[in-house]
Amino acid sequence: MDLSTEYLGLQLKSPLMPSAAAPLTEDLDNIKRLEDAGAGAIVLHSIFAEQLKIEQHELHYHTISHTESFAEALTYFPDPDTYHVGPETYLEHIRQAKESVGIPIIASLNGSTLGDWVDYSQQIQEAGADALELNIYSIPTDPHLTGAQIEEDYLSIVEAVRADVTIPLAVKLSPFFTNLANMAMRLDKAGANGLILFNRFMQADISPEELEVWPHVVLSNHQESLLPMRWLGLLYGRINADLAATTGIQKGRDAVKMLMVGAKVTQVCSPLLRHGIGHLREIERELVEWLEEHEYHSVKQAIGTMSQMNVADRSAYERAQYMKVIQSFDYDQAVVTASTV
Repeated sequence: MDLSTEYLGLQLKSPLMPSAAAPLTEDLDNIKRLEDAGAGAIVLHSIFAEQLKIEQHELHYHTISHTESFAEALTYFPDPDTYHVGPETYLEHIRQAKESVGIPIIASLNGSTLGDWVDYSQQIQEAGADALELNIYSIPTDPHLTGAQIEEDYLSIVEAVRADVTIPLAVKLSPFFTNLANMAMRLDKAGANGLILFNRFMQADISPEELEVWPHVVLSNHQESLLPMRWLGLLYGRINADLAATTGIQKGRDAVKMLMVGAKVTQVCSPLLRHGIGHLREIERELVEWLEEHEYHSVKQAIGTMSQMNVADRSAYERAQYMKVIQSFDYDQAVVTASTV
């Protein structure tokens, strides 16, 4: 079975691509194991500009905070302006990863200002990353900020980075746009080589007893794959940018579905965190078995076959699908089933 695919101009041996989760990709041994398990490429965990600034601020504080008590204290540290704080650790990780494996290494960046996006993107390119994923992860909380302004921010980031780097760029999208199809088209025109559907925002929880806000990590499940699957099917063939699927891909059959609606690659994270890196081989085995059973000879042959433009009933991806789902629900049977559980 030919599992090869092309994504962002990169030739990949497989569409299965472990995605940006620090426990999977911050360790070089894990990256090597992911390659051995069949990964087509690897997306490193994201570098966050805010965290870099906090680290710089803390170093500066601890460097100068006691200088009035101990006059010679400044001689113990280099000048904060020349101290190498910032993305150096991440950049070195890119270099080492490139030296360690033969598959493409895709970096991931989350900036906080336009200058951050451009500056760090340039450094990531110089470090040798094969491509860059723009992880535009932000939660708009200003009630005066309009949807149009948010969209312009996205476009400005892509245009600015595209003007300064030559490596392929992919944008990890949120599903929360008024017209996602229009936004996808505009990002494509702004210079994005790929779009990743969708960014999965972590939700905060609270402790009523401790009166604290807690981070709440819940791994994705199969049900979450339906939203990106629908939009992949709607966007395939309408834009030039490559499409990548993420969120909810648990098994080989899930990967098959994403490919058939138009994804060129499927990013995998949660099942590897649940079952270990070696589980990628199981997902690949299931993918190959399904393709062979249904007489496909390659992954490329399957891509887009179930997109909106290639199915008989194009309305199934739109409003009609909602009406069919509502009408198909059997309330009486649901009550019976629930009473027997």
